[in-house]
Amino acid sequence: MPDRPALPAELTATGVVAIARAPSTQRIVAAVETVVQAGVSCVEVAMTTPGGIEAIAALAASLGETACVGAGTVLTTQQARQCIDVGAKFIVAPSVVPDVVEFASAQGIPVFPGALTPSEIVAAWLSGAAAVKVFPASAVGPQYLRDVRAPLPDIPLIPTGGVSVADVPKYFAAGAIAVGVGGPLFGDALRDNGDLGALSARAKQLIDAVRAAREGPSA
Repeated sequence: MPDRPALPAELTATGVVAIARAPSTQRIVAAVETVVQAGVSCVEVAMTTPGGIEAIAALAASLGETACVGAGTVLTTQQARQCIDVGAKFIVAPSVVPDVVEFASAQGIPVFPGALTPSEIVAAWLSGAAAVKVFPASAVGPQYLRDVRAPLPDIPLIPTGGVSVADVPKYFAAGAIAVGVGGPLFGDALRDNGDLGALSARAKQLIDAVRAAREGPSA
């Protein structure tokens, strides 16, 4: 079994990865700072965002130690290197890319590859992933996660893709260590004139939902 970097403390503490995927970087910094102030301290900037690397650099400088900023949709070692060089603290991919996992892990940077089937999840784990992003989660739902974890209880799973606040209790009950949330969290906040106040409220609601899910039903 390969050595693998530890999960970011911010991820294990909050149970949330906020995924910022935008048509431009113009609003990313303000939107990400908003969710961080609301309590979401683990944020992924998707490389499909034009200027995504520059956004990571700006956020790493702006947020310092108050949040853990990572890079998503990373498909090559060159991308991984560029992101890590500007301050990315974790790497996420939509699929299993062994070269990316090996490269980032060698730098001490945890990687969360995307996978869906049990075979893909096991392949991601054996490649050295720190956790596996179950993607797209909305296509299979919480019961699927529960079924997969039955034979694979030791692999940390992060359902991502179409996850809403309403889904949070079921995913954590099924054994998720965290959830990845993008559009349902950011809404219109990554666009010009987007509502940052509404974004803050959604972020707080998400954090509260995760906390309640982790604590379980009241006695």
